[in-house]
Amino acid sequence: MAACFLSLEGVSCVLPTGETLFSDLTETFDQRHTGLVGRNGCGKTVLARMLAGQLQPTHGRCVCTGTVHYLAQQVSPPANATVADLAGVQGVLDALQRIEAGSVAPADFDAVADQWDMPQQLQLALTEQGLTHVSANTPASVLSGGELMRVCLIGAQLSQADFLILDEPTNHLDRQGRQALMDGLRHWKRGLLVISHDRQLLGGMDRIVELSPLGLRSYGGSYAFYAQAKAKEQAAALAELDRAKLERRREQQALQQQRERQEKRQASGARDGKQANQAKILLDRQKARSEQSMGKLHRQQAARQAELAERVREAAQQVVPYLHIHLHAPAAPGVAQRVVAELNRVALPWVPPKTRHISLQVRGQQRIGLVGPNGCGKSTLLKVLAGRVEPVSGEREVRGHVAYLDQTLDTLDPQRTVLEQAMAVNRTLNEGEQRMRLAQLGLDARKITVPSGCLSGGERLKAALACLLYADTPPALLLLDEPSNHLDLPSLQALERVLLSHPGALIVASHDEAFLAALVLTHWLVAGEEGWDLRPVLTPLPP
Repeated sequence: MAACFLSLEGVSCVLPTGETLFSDLTETFDQRHTGLVGRNGCGKTVLARMLAGQLQPTHGRCVCTGTVHYLAQQVSPPANATVADLAGVQGVLDALQRIEAGSVAPADFDAVADQWDMPQQLQLALTEQGLTHVSANTPASVLSGGELMRVCLIGAQLSQADFLILDEPTNHLDRQGRQALMDGLRHWKRGLLVISHDRQLLGGMDRIVELSPLGLRSYGGSYAFYAQAKAKEQAAALAELDRAKLERRREQQALQQQRERQEKRQASGARDGKQANQAKILLDRQKARSEQSMGKLHRQQAARQAELAERVREAAQQVVPYLHIHLHAPAAPGVAQRVVAELNRVALPWVPPKTRHISLQVRGQQRIGLVGPNGCGKSTLLKVLAGRVEPVSGEREVRGHVAYLDQTLDTLDPQRTVLEQAMAVNRTLNEGEQRMRLAQLGLDARKITVPSGCLSGGERLKAALACLLYADTPPALLLLDEPSNHLDLPSLQALERVLLSHPGALIVASHDEAFLAALVLTHWLVAGEEGWDLRPVLTPLPP
């Protein structure tokens, strides 16, 4: 089989608003496993969809020499879809069933091709992914976010594509799922492009390509090599910018001194001419020559200043701007140590028997990390606490305002702008203050005035957080389901800072161990073999 290549040839993307997202990108993606990184909203997903043939560039072209399988970061299965549909093998399974029933239609044999063992392949892959309770006919609607992603990853690996493009594939995956993904990708011998902010996943790549306002830049090596090279590159660019600015200041001072000397000579010559009683015609000629000389000097200095200014601009363009991300901490709800939420012998719906029942008290300043494997019921538990889902039995009581951020960000209306939604939940801030706070999140004037459904995953998450944390009524209980998904590193660090200052109760479900460690949690709520276990954070977690 010939190696597959994906090539960009002068590719540009101009949005319907007229804004240029990126321009004149030229790069080749070969059999090296490549990680694509960049800030939220820079166009990584758009570029990936162009490479996959789902979008056409405004200018330039994308060239592919083989087949491509693209896995989007948000898995949204259609109604009545099964696991086989999600894995992309339902057509093969249906054709096999018809052949077993006696069909001799050429279309059925074409659909099967050489995949006669597809039922066995699918079941083996499900077992390897820890999905032994799932079969080809299992409805996709009963799977958790992590389980959905695992099935889609199985489909990617069964696709026999020449090139895989995976957009944030570790989102929603638990520790076991992340490890299984990385193991599977290590054995993938074909082309691979992974869009991710997951440093552990990027550490297994052969090279990193960064998309920034400067275009695409390739760094040979893993994420650690990229981070080191990027730091050196930025330090050198900043040093060159400082040198260019210093030279411009020195030249400006020298030019100013030159002008002052010329003006003094001109004034002195005029005085000397008058004192010598020279004829007016001679004085006029001398004045004209002096003015001509001063004009020439001004033109020369203006050209030199323009040259120096251009050098500063060129040096500044090599410095990737660092956007400071800032989240304002919500006002203190004054809940102290009182109980803000209580579950009494609650039975959770759609949850495995081991973790179906729970009794729980959450006090005002508890900070709980919610951990456990995909499918154990973490998201369902948060939905019950938030009042989004009713328990099968038992009692739920919440005292105080609850703010809930789910994995699909369904608190945002994709048809409405971010600014409209932020103004709707907070009537104490005027529009200017709202715009300022959203800008501090990295959402500029253009981003907040388009429908939120047009934003990137990271931008929508920031908008959803703003609508929750900046609401008129601050949350006494903040429930977050995988909030680190989609965020670039500066945004994630900003989220860590604001959650550290959150004065109310906090329950965070996440598989990002570094993120959880930064939150100074007080307790773990662990889903295990014996059910739910609330334990002090000093108690070690199970492997």
